[in-house]
Amino acid sequence: MNSLLGKFAALPALCLLLSSCAQTGPPLPPSLELPRPPSDLRAIRKGNSVTLTWSEPTLTTDRQAVRYLGPTMICRTLEAEMPTCGNPAVIVPPPSQQTGPQKSQPKPPTPQRYTDALPPNAETGNPGAEFTYAIEVLNRNARGAGLSNRVHVPAIETLPAPDDPAAALTPDGVVLTWTSGAEAVEKNGIQHRYRIYRRDDKTGKEAIAGEVPIGAPGPARFLDSIEWEKTYLYRITAVTVINRPSSEVQVEGDDSPVVRIVAHDIFPPSVPAGLQAAYSGEGQKPFIDLIWAPVTSADLAGYNVYRSEGNGAATKLNSGVVKSPSYRDNTVSTGTTYIYTVSAVDVRGNESAHSDQASETVP
Repeated sequence: MNSLLGKFAALPALCLLLSSCAQTGPPLPPSLELPRPPSDLRAIRKGNSVTLTWSEPTLTTDRQAVRYLGPTMICRTLEAEMPTCGNPAVIVPPPSQQTGPQKSQPKPPTPQRYTDALPPNAETGNPGAEFTYAIEVLNRNARGAGLSNRVHVPAIETLPAPDDPAAALTPDGVVLTWTSGAEAVEKNGIQHRYRIYRRDDKTGKEAIAGEVPIGAPGPARFLDSIEWEKTYLYRITAVTVINRPSSEVQVEGDDSPVVRIVAHDIFPPSVPAGLQAAYSGEGQKPFIDLIWAPVTSADLAGYNVYRSEGNGAATKLNSGVVKSPSYRDNTVSTGTTYIYTVSAVDVRGNESAHSDQASETVP
């Protein structure tokens, strides 16, 4: 019995010995906790601002979960290559919320964003010049593992946006007017145009309404075909277009002030023309046929027909709008002269002025 207990007592010692024998090589050095450089840096330029976006590192260079992050260096140069950051354009403080030491799996990457303001006189007239950007995320000891991927934005000079945009309603849509303040000189494959953005105030959906070439300084105009009974917001920006051998690059300048307009249709259709009246009725109940030239307004709903006798007031003959440019008046009497006019009505009830008169006598 004692011999059996001795055998069981020896098992833990044997397991400990085998475990120590399984460890081979020297112990691993402590992690330097260097955040892995981001590889998804993106850059968008508008006017004198460049917006950078990237994902916050979640792993170190030795594939450990990041415990603490230090500041991020924003690196910018006009050189095509950037081997190191050198003097950073700015140093962004560490994230305000950090979880401290982690023993679980790395957290999902957090999107990061920074908008860099280009320094005065940094822009050039060279269509091939570019700003090169990269970032370097440091640890809490201000050490990093190197630069992120490099991104490039054109360094071309942009034109100012107009400062006096105005909007007015017309029967054909919204007319935008502004003053072009700078003359655009097209050279070295560079062109300039004004781009007009329209945003639906209810849905927030924005679209490019159109573009106008930038010419000599002075008044400029753009007609936008819209849907009635909506509210729109417009902004205008000057766009610099660089035509390169393999591609076209566009750089938007700053935006103009926003103008708001309520597109309420108060405009009637065109006045009908060419009204003619003809009597018929020999051997049958008399009637007078009316015909006129059709109105081509896109929102036309139909026509109203009016009749008067002598100096009497005109009365409308139709109960609902007449869909076609013709009408038969069956309510006529012999020995009477009738005077007719017609008007056009749109889908929102706007009615045009009356047409020229046409008269006919029933014998």
